[in-house]
Amino acid sequence: MAREKDNIYAAPLQQMVDFRFDERVVSVFPDMIQRSVPGYATLISNIGTMAARYVQPSSHCYDLGCSLGAVSLSLRHAIDKPDCKIIAVDNSEAMIAKAREVLAEDEKSVPVELRCADINEVSIEMASVVVMNFTLQFIAPELRQALIQKIYDGMLPGGVLILSEKLAFEDPQTNQFHIDSHHAFKRANGYSDLEISQKRSALEKVLIPESLSQHQSRLHQAGFSFVEKWYQCFNFISMVAIK
Repeated sequence: MAREKDNIYAAPLQQMVDFRFDERVVSVFPDMIQRSVPGYATLISNIGTMAARYVQPSSHCYDLGCSLGAVSLSLRHAIDKPDCKIIAVDNSEAMIAKAREVLAEDEKSVPVELRCADINEVSIEMASVVVMNFTLQFIAPELRQALIQKIYDGMLPGGVLILSEKLAFEDPQTNQFHIDSHHAFKRANGYSDLEISQKRSALEKVLIPESLSQHQSRLHQAGFSFVEKWYQCFNFISMVAIK
């Protein structure tokens, strides 16, 4: 089945409103994410590969900010330890409803529990794998340390947190290089300058990126013994943090 094309920002908007993961976004999300995040498919498959290394028997795997369940599917196909459960959380009812449809079509048997909830209010327990794939950037900055600490506290020794984020760079020239490179990537994928500009405005107060050093400092402060960047394409990165 062909993906529905993302044209949400294709026409001039009379009034700019903050970006929301509503029914309109859900309907075009697969197209939006593939055309907006460089290397997204590579990220998803390798998250499964890493999860397979660190998942422990009789443990939980969390997909925090699960959207349509791409990470949960990757985990489901990679996990080979007994008595594991995936807990997938998103605060968008539209995302959870669609994720339920997507997961129902998958043949793997690892149980997935879908929860429509604020991840700041979800308990983390017996976790061997926790994934936040471009999720923390949508959490209010003042809540981020407490969330990372809660994740660390709820993880088993040897557990892994996989954290993917859009970065801001401390050096202005470096930051502008990566912004311009990302915009070129989006143009190459068919987005117009109007679409790029309007979406950036819609995200400005919603998606608040941080520097790599800020993320590393927060993870170390929470207690993670190993923190490493394993993926980067332009201003999109992914890190692993091991307890």
